[in-house]
Amino acid sequence: MLIYLAASILLAALLAPPLFWTGQLLAVHRPFAFLASFDFETYFHRALLLALLVFLWPLVIWTRIRAWHDVELQRNPGWLRDLLAGIVLAAVPLLCCGAVLVALHVFKFRPAIRWSGLAQLAATSAAVPLIEEMFFRGLVLGILLKSGRTYVAMFLTSAFFAVVHFLKAPEHTSPVVTWLSGFNSIAHAFRPFGNLALVGAGFTTLFLLGWILADARLRTRSLWLPIGLHGGWILARGLFQTVTRRELVVLPWLGKNLLVGIVPLVIAGATWLLIRRWVKYAHMAQD
Repeated sequence: MLIYLAASILLAALLAPPLFWTGQLLAVHRPFAFLASFDFETYFHRALLLALLVFLWPLVIWTRIRAWHDVELQRNPGWLRDLLAGIVLAAVPLLCCGAVLVALHVFKFRPAIRWSGLAQLAATSAAVPLIEEMFFRGLVLGILLKSGRTYVAMFLTSAFFAVVHFLKAPEHTSPVVTWLSGFNSIAHAFRPFGNLALVGAGFTTLFLLGWILADARLRTRSLWLPIGLHGGWILARGLFQTVTRRELVVLPWLGKNLLVGIVPLVIAGATWLLIRRWVKYAHMAQD
């Protein structure tokens, strides 16, 4: 797994510059104008996900996975129920938290809302959870479960998930993009760890979200509930960012968005309790 991660990071550093340049070329055309708003670090993160997928096939061959049941997944006849429940259980508590933050004047409604970004948000909320859950909770967790140590597998998968999402160089690290910009991003990616408050608020929340998703996957032996949860979090965060703007900085209670900070950590814990109760109820009703 360490070799796999190192090779993926190296490939991402090579892929990120041409992806960025391609995005800038497409951005001059009206349907792709939104690509101009993404900085190089966003492209590097997408290049990392692409690199993880590229090296996934050799990893699958090496671990001798032939079918989904080899990674402890089963067909889920109630997939739509789990998907919708995941979206609701993730989005509603997060949006309620956002409403409280608006009432406390931590955030304020924007005078002008850019509704054109909703189509992009909907596409992201559908595509990203599908890809990431198949990868992190489907294959990575499934491979680690072959060791027979469930909690160790959950811990390593959640840590891997948090590291991939947390390690991101600051914006404008590479104002001029060259073939070496990806390696420059890697060199600056560990800078956030110098801020212990940010690490405690950000990394811990991402780790807990990864653990919740892994627990949902194991309890249902399916990816549909984690996909719904993941999509609900992305959708709620995106909607809140679309209609509000920050008024106060309250680190470490709240980071740059609704999924980073101690407050989101508490909300995630409450969501986890709701998920466990709902899965128990749904299985009893199904039986």
